[in-house]
Amino acid sequence: MRSLDAARASCEEFLPGLQDKLAAVPLTELEQPGSSSLDLFRAAGGARLVVPTSYSGSGANPLQALQVTRALALRAPSLAVATTMHHFSVATLFTLAESLQSSGVEWALLEGICSQNLLVASGFAEGRPSQGILAPTMRARETEGGYLINGSKKPCSLSQSMDLLTASTALPRADGGSDMAVLLVPRQAEGITVHPFWSSFALAGAESDEVRLTDVFVDERQLMRTELGDAGELDQLQTVGFIWFELLISASYLGIVTGLVERVLSSGRGSDSDRAQLITRLETANLLLEGVARMVMDGEAGNEALGKALLARYGAQDALAETAHRAAEALGGMAFISSSDVAYLTAAAQGLSFHPPSRASFAGPLLEHTAGRPLRLS
Repeated sequence: MRSLDAARASCEEFLPGLQDKLAAVPLTELEQPGSSSLDLFRAAGGARLVVPTSYSGSGANPLQALQVTRALALRAPSLAVATTMHHFSVATLFTLAESLQSSGVEWALLEGICSQNLLVASGFAEGRPSQGILAPTMRARETEGGYLINGSKKPCSLSQSMDLLTASTALPRADGGSDMAVLLVPRQAEGITVHPFWSSFALAGAESDEVRLTDVFVDERQLMRTELGDAGELDQLQTVGFIWFELLISASYLGIVTGLVERVLSSGRGSDSDRAQLITRLETANLLLEGVARMVMDGEAGNEALGKALLARYGAQDALAETAHRAAEALGGMAFISSSDVAYLTAAAQGLSFHPPSRASFAGPLLEHTAGRPLRLS
């Protein structure tokens, strides 16, 4: 597949040798908690992938980041999903680098991502049933010089390997209300603990356990305040973050399903028509995501772009779900029985539908947005 060749080439360009090192480890080992994949990723310089070269990063653009993520997911699904949380957080922060520097945000923490290969976990509100995607999981109490933060995030990928944690938090106001902010805090801060949470075998290597914050002190300089627009739309920080998240989390599952399709093609299973249909649906998903990447590269990163990114994500999600099913069917029962890899990839491929926002919660905002109003996520 031409697009897969391009993905592998990009991965080799930015993370030389990593694909071969991952290929040398059985999939079952890579997908276990505590596997070597994150250490290999860190050693290859993966932490600085999407950091601009002007800030000593590797400077991968959105299309290249999409390709690298797809190639990594082909070898190590949990690694791709876990590092998506790092990349979207980092891409968001460095997109706003100049304004963050001038606002007094603790810049030394961000500089350490490149100089020390630091990994950043995301503690936003993903995965909380009956809770809005923007509802912060943390609460802040004002204290001298900053705030004390309490709350938890579960699941939180990179929970064991993270060096920094980003999270949304509610800051109390004098009138009894609250404002929303994004915090950036070192893992070694007193009061941060990790607790078992992820019980599924699928994507267990992503280290998606619970991270608790108990009276964690955060300096005012470690906070980036955010707010909704007049019509309820997200601000720039949130919008950029969501677009990057939807792009790269979809790319992760694109890579997982690519692993199944590649097995069909290499084994010659199914008819020519069957294999051509698999490639068509897989490439449909890839083209949708490439469209999002090119949109961001063209400077579109506002409310309209977020709507396009979400539509592309759901279109890719549908195409990938069908492709995974048909690929497993084409591989046949013996492939399913003789190796756990096919069963594992088939199960892991279902995960995209569980990432926010859910299709049901997006229906109302989509209809409003189609009618001409700003896209609002709640």
